Amino acid sequence: MLAALAGSIAVRAQIIPAAPPIRLDDVVTYGRENDLIGEADSPAQGMVGAAELAARPFLRRGELLEVIPGLIITQHSGDGKANQYFLRGFNLDHGTDFATTVDGMPVNLPSNAHGQGYSDLNFLIPELVQNITYEKGTYYAANGDFSAAGAAQFHLFDVVPRPFVKVEAGQDNYFRLVAADSFRAPDGTAATTVGLEYGYYDGPWANPEDADHLTGYLRRSWLSGDDTFAVTAIAYHAAWNSTDQVAQRAITEGLISRYGALDPTDGGTSSRANLGFNWTHAEADGETQVNAYAMYYRLSLYSDFDYFLTDPVHGDQFGQRDRRGIFGGSGLKDWNGQLGSSKVTTTVGFEERSDVIALGLVDTEDRNVISTVDLSSVHEYTGGVYAESRVQVTDWLRVQGGLRADGADFIVDASDPRNSGHRSSAILSPKLNLVLGPWDKTEFYLDAGDGFHSNDARGAVEHVDPQDGSATQPVTPLVRAVGAEVGARTSLVPGLVSTVSLWALDLDSELTFDGDSGQTDPSGATRRYGVEFANFYRAATWLAFDGDIAFTHARYRQETNGGHYIANSIGTVVSGGATVALTRGWFGSLRGRYFGPQPVVETGQIQEPSSLTFNARVGWRNRDWEFGVDLLNVLNRKNDDIAYYYTSRLPGEPAAGVNDLQVHPAEPFMARFSVMRKF
Repeated sequence: MLAALAGSIAVRAQIIPAAPPIRLDDVVTYGRENDLIGEADSPAQGMVGAAELAARPFLRRGELLEVIPGLIITQHSGDGKANQYFLRGFNLDHGTDFATTVDGMPVNLPSNAHGQGYSDLNFLIPELVQNITYEKGTYYAANGDFSAAGAAQFHLFDVVPRPFVKVEAGQDNYFRLVAADSFRAPDGTAATTVGLEYGYYDGPWANPEDADHLTGYLRRSWLSGDDTFAVTAIAYHAAWNSTDQVAQRAITEGLISRYGALDPTDGGTSSRANLGFNWTHAEADGETQVNAYAMYYRLSLYSDFDYFLTDPVHGDQFGQRDRRGIFGGSGLKDWNGQLGSSKVTTTVGFEERSDVIALGLVDTEDRNVISTVDLSSVHEYTGGVYAESRVQVTDWLRVQGGLRADGADFIVDASDPRNSGHRSSAILSPKLNLVLGPWDKTEFYLDAGDGFHSNDARGAVEHVDPQDGSATQPVTPLVRAVGAEVGARTSLVPGLVSTVSLWALDLDSELTFDGDSGQTDPSGATRRYGVEFANFYRAATWLAFDGDIAFTHARYRQETNGGHYIANSIGTVVSGGATVALTRGWFGSLRGRYFGPQPVVETGQIQEPSSLTFNARVGWRNRDWEFGVDLLNVLNRKNDDIAYYYTSRLPGEPAAGVNDLQVHPAEPFMARFSVMRKF
């Protein structure tokens, strides 16, 4: 009943009937102070509102997701590329086991040219995000593919609170311009909202990113009796140069600076066009929701991760191409009723998606094609249906059971006929949630369920490695995850909302990054377990504190490459901050983020050091104007965003290459200034 929950806890912007103009102060909606007692089905669910998002200093827009306790966002390449996600001991690479949607439109891309489940959030305009709802774990029937670690749903504004224009500027040629307005119909039953964003950034890199992007947003929403409709169009384009991860020895030996590049021609372009339709029908005993979407996506990406290991003459840069059309939709229907003296809510729903994809992998030098490795045409069809019932057995016991069925059909036409084929698969995922309470504004949870992620369609039919011609075995199309969680949620202390949980998750096959191919590849079965403690405290109407801590133990279940450690699995994540949010006058926020050491090889003998970052925001506002400054990496710490360990070869090194850390440095201290005018 996830979609119903998201609808019930999301604070939807309403189309306001025409009235004499009265100037009111902005409405502040934070979200995390809502304790969700009586609504949430696990301790790992939550909602964050626009006001909390706006109060936080961000280096990159993917960090919007860091409002989810325990989630870390970094980058290992240029800013036009999808971010790196870490949650519950997963290096999720670019999104492999974390499902993301925007008003029902999926963001994750199966069988992507660069990585399974690739989730690029750069098309979002942060000021147009009304709230984010999230869940962690495998216990929610409405969550399907890629949601083993968790899922997040972005809900965008139907109507912006007030029209605005905002300009940002900062070091390293950072510039951003964003504007939005809503136009209401005279009778108040419809509105059209438009938004536009342009950004440019060179970054601290010796090879300037020259990264620019343009995003347009258009939404028409309207009411008709018991029906609410919305049609949304989003268009996005970006181009950039990238400094990918580089060999640590190249920095240590002075071959390049800390922010230098070993191949200055890496980079890419990306475009996305989304068209979505949403319909909600309110009924006396429930609700019906339907959404449909059509999307076009393209990515051209050039990367060089091992330099001269394979080709000592031209280098090892390769190009990845993805062109796809995506068509699909989802829907659900709720019924509220009685079973004896017990209140019962039953939900049935469906999801359907079709990706028509043209994929290419080529060897390149300075972005010029040297040879073709693989060209594939992929038709991928996925769908799922689910049903669940929530029964309020007594005033202190709530039981919810559900069952989800998913299927996938892969058709691959590869340039090597041996890697062409047709494969189908299906999987059942039962779910169970028990909620005890509330007692003294406290609930206790026991959750269990199965989930899954899909594998790349090409890998599901592949018999020959397109790189070297060696024999391979096709991978399992749908990989099962089994999870359980026990925890509590309380708002017993006035102003404080706390959750604590103990969780465990088994995954039949891990998706891990391969430096040679720049792809995510399946590996062995894994087991994770951990504890999470999240807190949000509203000390006053203008002052809030939050603090979250997560500990995770992550291992392969069978020895892999001589050990049991999962590369890049982060065991400790701590984040927190304080926010002063006056409607008028001074405002500010100070935030800290720590993630502990992480193994980069399966033996655990080589570790990437921990990272600690502080960001701050301070500013002043009145009714119509807002002035702010963001101070990022305040202490100018020399952290790494990511580190891998594999073989690479620099000029003059032995043909076999050198095993070494490959690092992407975090960006140094920088200041960004902003001015916003509201109308």
